[in-house]
Amino acid sequence: MGILERLDSGEVVVGDGGFLFTLEKRGFVKAGLWTPEAVVEYPSAVRQLHTEFLRAGADVLQTFTFSAAEDRMESKWEAVNAAACDLAQEVADGGAALVAGGICQTSLYKYHKDETRIKNIFRLQLGVFARKNVDFLIAEYFEHVEEAVWAVEVLREVGAPVAVTMCIGPEGDMHGVTPGECAVRLSRAGANIIGVNCRFGPWTSLQTMKLMKEGLRDAGLQAHLMVQCLGFHTPDCGKGGFVDLPEYPFGLEPRVATRWDIQKYAREAYNLGVRYIGGCCGFEPYHIRAIAEELAPERGFLPPASEKHGIWGSGLDMHTKPWIRARARREYWETLLPASGRPFCPSLSKPDA
Repeated sequence: MGILERLDSGEVVVGDGGFLFTLEKRGFVKAGLWTPEAVVEYPSAVRQLHTEFLRAGADVLQTFTFSAAEDRMESKWEAVNAAACDLAQEVADGGAALVAGGICQTSLYKYHKDETRIKNIFRLQLGVFARKNVDFLIAEYFEHVEEAVWAVEVLREVGAPVAVTMCIGPEGDMHGVTPGECAVRLSRAGANIIGVNCRFGPWTSLQTMKLMKEGLRDAGLQAHLMVQCLGFHTPDCGKGGFVDLPEYPFGLEPRVATRWDIQKYAREAYNLGVRYIGGCCGFEPYHIRAIAEELAPERGFLPPASEKHGIWGSGLDMHTKPWIRARARREYWETLLPASGRPFCPSLSKPDA
């Protein structure tokens, strides 16, 4: 089934995780512009990560095309977008996953707000996705709802289902538009699936999703809901999200969410009515497996990667040490308060902006 048929039937759709941070750590992406030349330079690395997310339980593989538009990649953009589609499709064909072609905010909007030029940039990527016959389209990582609306309007031109996610928190977009109003404008623009991605951790993202859901309800509108948060805890970041934290991007490891955190996130997202649940930067394959395992009762199956994972630490019951065997239970991991091992570090930071 396609993405809308799955969601319309009430199915839980598990998204994939983050590519930029994971591939940067593995030595295949350069921080800064965060452009995805790796699909051409190191296709085996991108293929491997797609494969890991699929094995972990992802129902959707997004093309690795973040920041792959003409405004950032100049003459490279077309080859990168085509290669990204081929890699995602190759891996998806080995499972039951859908392929989503992804675009993101441009580098131009903040300075020019030229609707015609920006829409033409989106159309260039869309042309590749249409030729490659991706299953649906995602406009992600938008700070401003106006540009996100433009993206939705362009993506709708080929008739494929359209998802859109903004990188905003409970305070709304960078122009002060509330999450509820953002959701309303995106729905009226024609988006089928609406939500947030990146910039904020699990709990902040779910707060924003609640506000979006309420905005749609109050306006009498309906849309499927989608959340793909950071794999980091960011309760101390401001309106701009984790990019304003002093640890961004190379010192975020102490903030990484545990698999148990992500199981809680998946359950709370589900209880909120969100049915497309995945992750963004910092989300590793084991985080995606945690979503798939938490929602296995609703989905009716476990992912292949669970073959090597004891649910709630159950594999520890074979350990030789009794105090470790005692950890083979849900109650232990659900109530654990993990230490950072850094006695002179603060628990929270002060954003630089």
